[in-house]
Amino acid sequence: MSVFASLVGRLADLLQPLFGTSAAAAAIVLFTALVRLLVHPLSRAAARGQKARAELQPRIAELRRKHAKNPERLQRAVLELHAEEKVSPLSGCLPSLCQLPAFFLLYHLFSSSTIGGEANELLSHRLLAAPLGGRWSDALGDGGLLGGAGVVYVALFAVVAGVAAFSYRLTKRSMAERPVLPAGDGEAVPGMGAITKVMPFMSFFTLVTVAVVPLAAALYVVTSTTWSAVERAVLHR
Repeated sequence: MSVFASLVGRLADLLQPLFGTSAAAAAIVLFTALVRLLVHPLSRAAARGQKARAELQPRIAELRRKHAKNPERLQRAVLELHAEEKVSPLSGCLPSLCQLPAFFLLYHLFSSSTIGGEANELLSHRLLAAPLGGRWSDALGDGGLLGGAGVVYVALFAVVAGVAAFSYRLTKRSMAERPVLPAGDGEAVPGMGAITKVMPFMSFFTLVTVAVVPLAAALYVVTSTTWSAVERAVLHR
């Protein structure tokens, strides 16, 4: 934690001439961009894997029809098919999993009053009028929705809502272009209907995360979510 705090502090010092009192917030955005650049090769691989899995859907539907009465044989057959085509069912999860350590580091860094036995100086940094260690509930209690800190959160919520709407359209279009095939004999895959209805709205859950975590972690989430939407639009075009 001390090493990470020092890294954020050094980045803030470098950016201070450009961003003034919001230099630490700019450092978090820059740090997030660096993390996403490192994870980008995995995102490209995940996009290729998604396309490959979509192309396998007709063959998987045939396997479901063939082994409808033998779930264990069906599972083995699907795994063998993925291995044969060198497609990993979990490749799409890797970019998100690799980002979790960075998010939790920021969360704990801006939730701790002390770092290495000393006062956490990063908590004194702000994004305009909003403390980076504060939460939305703190902003509501200090000036309300239209107070200095409240306006910062309104702006973040607006960005997240815009990105979520964009992601919603991308997901709807992707699902229309690659519909889930029935399991066989016209029967739908159990539970798939509910998943199909909920999936386009998943991006809007980011609003909840932004509301409950420290502002520094919320900045990471907003920056990463925006990056993901743009990256997805480019890789899946």
